[in-house]
Amino acid sequence: MRLKRRGAPPAELACDSCGQVPEPPKARLTAANIAAMLPIELAVHAAVVQAHLPYVLKVALLTVTATVLAIWVAEPSASKLLHRWLHAPLLHRRGRIEAAPALWRVRTVVQDQPGALERVTHALSCLDANILSINVHPVDGGVLDELVLAAPAGLTERDLLDALEAGSGRGSRAWRTTPVALADGQTHALGLAARVAGNPDELPHAVAALLSASYLGDPSAAARELPADGTVLKIPSAVRGVLLFSRPGEPFTPAESARAHRLAELAETLELQRPSGTAAAG
Repeated sequence: MRLKRRGAPPAELACDSCGQVPEPPKARLTAANIAAMLPIELAVHAAVVQAHLPYVLKVALLTVTATVLAIWVAEPSASKLLHRWLHAPLLHRRGRIEAAPALWRVRTVVQDQPGALERVTHALSCLDANILSINVHPVDGGVLDELVLAAPAGLTERDLLDALEAGSGRGSRAWRTTPVALADGQTHALGLAARVAGNPDELPHAVAALLSASYLGDPSAAARELPADGTVLKIPSAVRGVLLFSRPGEPFTPAESARAHRLAELAETLELQRPSGTAAAG
């Protein structure tokens, strides 16, 4: 979408980076220009037609005058006076987006006992946060609950963390997310497994997508000192050596590690079943 500054555009549409706004729809811009130019054109034609000038001079004068007025008067005036009408569709869409609930992904560790999740959900309900999906991961000292929330637009990360703490959550984290987080996890995992089955070389990228992690890429990184906070996952592979994945600030759970290892086993099985000639060619 082209960006163009015209007159005094609505501040609500200004880009946070460049301060410009998208160009209004062509149909609305054309209608505004016609409305601004028509009175001017009529006045100029009336004045020139009444003048006693040669025909060629009249045509040239009308052409130059109409062009100058269109560029320097009509279009800027229309953009300035009718800017809210010109940008009405975008303003309406921006208003709907800003009024829509914000999506958050949160993780918190609770005790593995009855009522623990209920306390968390009650604390979140006090913020008018709606739980859209939940995944439970067994971890040392309890269970890690991963939730996707639809919360009021004005809610902050601090508000969510305070609510989780009030609900007896520990080690809580919160991130803004997108509707992609609502995709069915099993379907997503099966799709990645099919991707690895079609091409075992896709294993590192499939695991990174499965865990929302970064693939460190260099197998020699295994020799480096790695953090002991669980944010780096090592997956041994008889074919590719050690694969390292990193997710700073979000330790991997045993369930996530198991899923990644199953993908690695699938890739290894398919790799070993390749004909030797095919493997060599690959």
